[in-house]
Amino acid sequence: MSSKRRAARTALVAGTVVALAAGLAACGGESLEAKGGGKNKGGGKGEIVIGSAGFTESKVLAEIYSRLLDNAGYEARVQTLANRELYEPALEKGQIDVVPEYASTLAEFLNAKKNGAKAKPVASSDIDKTVTELKKLAEPRGLKVLAVGEATDQNAFAVTKEFAAQHKLKTLSDLGRSKEKIRLASGEECETRVFCKPGLEKTYGIDITAIDPKGVGTPPAKQAVKDGTDQLVLTTTTDATLDSFGLVLLEDDKNLQNADNVLPVVNAKSAGDKEIETALAGLTRTLTTQDLINLNRKVDAERLKPADVAQTYLESKGLLKK
Repeated sequence: MSSKRRAARTALVAGTVVALAAGLAACGGESLEAKGGGKNKGGGKGEIVIGSAGFTESKVLAEIYSRLLDNAGYEARVQTLANRELYEPALEKGQIDVVPEYASTLAEFLNAKKNGAKAKPVASSDIDKTVTELKKLAEPRGLKVLAVGEATDQNAFAVTKEFAAQHKLKTLSDLGRSKEKIRLASGEECETRVFCKPGLEKTYGIDITAIDPKGVGTPPAKQAVKDGTDQLVLTTTTDATLDSFGLVLLEDDKNLQNADNVLPVVNAKSAGDKEIETALAGLTRTLTTQDLINLNRKVDAERLKPADVAQTYLESKGLLKK
């Protein structure tokens, strides 16, 4: 990557910092800032910026990507944005180069972006068909979808154990039938995403009275439900700290959520070369759903830093070249 292009991209990201800082604070995410990308080795192959969303799993995966790309000879660093509404346009523009993504969620996000919020769904429980549809939507936007792996994570919704017992709740259908008015702790993007507020209302008849923008599965979001400020929290099926907050997942009994296998997505122009694909392929083949749960637990329960958790994981799996 030329120094001229790097300077131009740095300027673009800096501009994004100024423009989005207030918005990120409002939605409970972190500001757009560099997060040291690991043990750089000189970056002989050029700079690579890995995008991360504002929740634990995404941060850890981004740090893992960063170390793998450092190890492959790139100068890698992590840039954190609150949500997909912010980082996906940055990926298209080449302000960031790589993101860890979830096949079904990204497919529906791009589907809505192209065809509108009421577009016919393209994602399903068939991961191969979902990835095929994702590629059709991603490629015209200059995005390259890399190989998908076994590891999967789905969006999920949780209530307190007491609330579940009081209203006899085991499923999201039970919550809809309860007719309880629900404040939902989530990211502010939940207002329009089909798997979140619109889906809960349409599929389950849940009465969502307000979105409390505390992020996806963040400690403040879960604490708000524990305290009774909110009644429901958007988290994920790999959340390892629900029990410590006294929370329990409600079953998605009508399959509002599709299986979301983890896969890297890159800007085809700035990061579409075979070397980057090869550097990330070993992780994709190795990573399991249980690994995601364990990685989340290390950060959220044991309070370790995402960067340290990433380094330890890669060393334990033998994924770093000596």
